[in-house]
Amino acid sequence: AQQERMKTCNTKAADKKGDERKTFMKECLSNEKKTYDNKMGACNTKSKGMKGEEHKKFMSDCMKATA
Repeated sequence: AQQERMKTCNTKAADKKGDERKTFMKECLSNEKKTYDNKMGACNTKSKGMKGEEHKKFMSDCMKATA
């Protein structure tokens, strides 16, 4: 997940340099993490009652789905 966030933010920061890039990356990674955490929470809520492989597969599919 961290690598995906880095990849996304690096793409968005392509035209920035130096301190501007550093500040942008920090904010971008923070925002991307919040989005990921929110998505994780929503998927966990939807998976209530599931166990084992069923839960694992659901979470994988849910996290891959576009928000």
